[in-house]
Amino acid sequence: MTPGDNGASTPEDDDPFGYLYADGQARGAQPPSGGYGYPNSVSRVRAVGERQYGQPAQAPYGQQTVPQQQGAYGQPNAHYQAPETFPGGPPAGQQPPQAGGGGGRGGRGPNTKGLLIGAIAVVAAVVIGISIAMLNGNSNDDNKGDQAGGATPTQSESTSPSPSGSSSAAGEGELPTIDAKALRLGGSAALASDVEGAQADGGTYVGNLNQPGNSVTWTVDGVPDDGAYTVFAHYSTAGEDQSMTLTINGKAFGSKLSMKNYAEAADGDFAKGWTTTYAWPTLNKGTNTITLSCGDGDKCNVLLDQLWLKKGQVKR
Repeated sequence: MTPGDNGASTPEDDDPFGYLYADGQARGAQPPSGGYGYPNSVSRVRAVGERQYGQPAQAPYGQQTVPQQQGAYGQPNAHYQAPETFPGGPPAGQQPPQAGGGGGRGGRGPNTKGLLIGAIAVVAAVVIGISIAMLNGNSNDDNKGDQAGGATPTQSESTSPSPSGSSSAAGEGELPTIDAKALRLGGSAALASDVEGAQADGGTYVGNLNQPGNSVTWTVDGVPDDGAYTVFAHYSTAGEDQSMTLTINGKAFGSKLSMKNYAEAADGDFAKGWTTTYAWPTLNKGTNTITLSCGDGDKCNVLLDQLWLKKGQVKR
């Protein structure tokens, strides 16, 4: 025994794991040949800092390690240890949450309620689009119908003359209209209905006005006020333009009443020559006499079927 060395340690002071430390190795400590605990368990014991994870285990001190054997296909290895047996592993019996389970849904599958709401929204959008298209189509059809209805002017608009002088607002209310058979005829003027197109009752008109002295007279009762009025005459002529003398209460009005061939009917084709002319005389309140006659220098080859009045200077 040397100073500072107490000799061999007593059994109770013998450290069975001394070979794992530097001072134990310096004293010649060796690992037990039979191991501790279960058989072969000592082969997995290493000195601190010696083992490197992820690499094959090295047999300590010349011992040969037995490689792990892969079990049968689909069977766990005999050396497998469950994750909960390692430090930091999940507690036994606790299952990790399922991906896509949806917060407490317990892994019951996709959110079908959300998919149903999305499908309903798509269907609603399609229905609204179809409704708007149908409404727009109906609106376009209505506009086309309105344009077609007002595209062609009436005969009175296209054939009315334009007398000189200023015009004022239209008269208040409608005044009397007289047909040919109610007029007082003068000279050899006579009623007829052979030519089509007259708008008087029964298609009757006054003919044979193309001789001097022949005339028609209308006595108008109930003129509401003194002032300007419009006298309208509906007639037919063909070929050359015509003109006749208009007399109001025994006095000639203006130079002549224009009775042009506004319809541009061919010579002798009176059925296609019906049109309208007018004049703006001044009438008295009450009764007035209006005469249309064939005077000297007039051209009176016309057929006359109606006369009517409107208050004020108007064109139709």
